[in-house]
Amino acid sequence: MRLDFRACGCAATEGDISDTMELSAPEAIENQISLRPVGQDNWRDVARLEVYDAQREFVSEPSSYLALCAYGEDWRPLAIVLQEKVIGFLMWSTDPADGSCWLGGLIIDKRMQRQGYGEAAVTAAISQLGQEHGYRDFALSYLPNNAAARSLYRKLGFAETDEWEGAEIVVRLSLPE
Repeated sequence: MRLDFRACGCAATEGDISDTMELSAPEAIENQISLRPVGQDNWRDVARLEVYDAQREFVSEPSSYLALCAYGEDWRPLAIVLQEKVIGFLMWSTDPADGSCWLGGLIIDKRMQRQGYGEAAVTAAISQLGQEHGYRDFALSYLPNNAAARSLYRKLGFAETDEWEGAEIVVRLSLPE
C-alpha cells in the first residue's frame, strides 16, 4: 500500500517503554482512554501535541498528519482522549489490495509518555476498528532503528514481514476468527 510519508511512525524512543510497568497496567489504562474522531471541537488540541526532539525523526508534526487526513484520500484521524483531555493521536486507513487496516501517526504527548497510553491506544484502536468495521488484519510500519516501536508492537503481537513501505519495515497482526 502506498501511503506516502512516515505515516506509520511511532513517537517512541528507547526510554519510553518501561520494563517496570505492571503487566495489568495497560488493561486498566485502556479502560481510561477513548478514541474519538478528530473534528471541529478537538483538532486544535491534536495540533498542539508535542514529542521529544529525539522522536522527531520517527513521526511528523501533528498538523501534517491532520492535513493529510483532511486533504488526502486515505487516512482517518482519531484523538486519544484521557478524562476529556486529548493526550495523543493516531490515524487509520484500509489497504484496498488486501483489506487490512493500517494504523499510523501514533503520537502520545511528551508529558503523558511512559505511562502505557501508547500501548492502550493501539489496543483500543484494534478493538474499536475490529468491532465497528470488522477488521481482523492490521498493519503498520516503522523505521528499523526505532527500537521502542519495534518492542511495543512486538509486545502487542505484531510480526515483522519482508515488506517495506519506503524506508520503513511493515509489521502485521491477524486476529483469530
